[in-house]
Amino acid sequence: MFLVADNLQITNPVFQKAVSERDPVPIQDCVKRCVAAGAEAIDVNAGPLTKEPEERMAFLVETVQAVTDLPLYLDTTNAAALRMGLSVCRNRSVINGVSLEPKKLEEMLPLVSEFNVDIIGYLLYPTGQVPKTAEERLAVATELFAEIERAGISRERIIVDPVVPPLMWEDGVEQAMAFLETIRTLPDLLGFPVRTIAGLSNLTTGAGPKEKKLLVERTYLPMLASCGLSEVLMNAFHDETVRVARTCKILLNSAIFAWEAIP
Repeated sequence: MFLVADNLQITNPVFQKAVSERDPVPIQDCVKRCVAAGAEAIDVNAGPLTKEPEERMAFLVETVQAVTDLPLYLDTTNAAALRMGLSVCRNRSVINGVSLEPKKLEEMLPLVSEFNVDIIGYLLYPTGQVPKTAEERLAVATELFAEIERAGISRERIIVDPVVPPLMWEDGVEQAMAFLETIRTLPDLLGFPVRTIAGLSNLTTGAGPKEKKLLVERTYLPMLASCGLSEVLMNAFHDETVRVARTCKILLNSAIFAWEAIP
């Protein structure tokens, strides 16, 4: 299970200020801490970037890749900014992401072929709404892969995100279980080893005691791993959750077990 750090988010006022003032230090400090914590990739969440989109995205990507050679997941809804980010990125890059929303299909899919990169595919309706059940998510997956293939893109390029729900939703627990069923079923439905990703931080969105939120993270993560999850997008500074993720990876490996390997 591949660990992608979601700590670098432009909604954080510290990073907003850093980008506005073109100050690389706060961003690079965050990235270095993520790498030290065990992250295997960095999600560069630039948001919509309504102001100076291309310049700001280029600054973000160049700032991050100056201190790490890890893969960068370029996360923005602004297609012009994304193109610029891909253009200047020397590290392996992944587009985060696309869905059945018409504008995203039109703007994001051509970049996959142009830059020879992978892309995260969200299982959302064309309206942007989240399907409620596993059956609905699987139907959306079938439609999304049909769109991908119509665009001439290899299905192996897609990392599927069935969308982890906040538990605080009225049906949050039911949807969290539907997420598990979806990633368990996708390979049989589509007939190949589908890569999947989960935004673990979504699970505990909203108010709640921090320690209980962390406990829920650490409980749900092994459930994801046991269903065959390929990648997890998570807070790299949640030390115990990272330890659980790394331990899950060891237990799912066919290598000979050794206690020394446990973090």
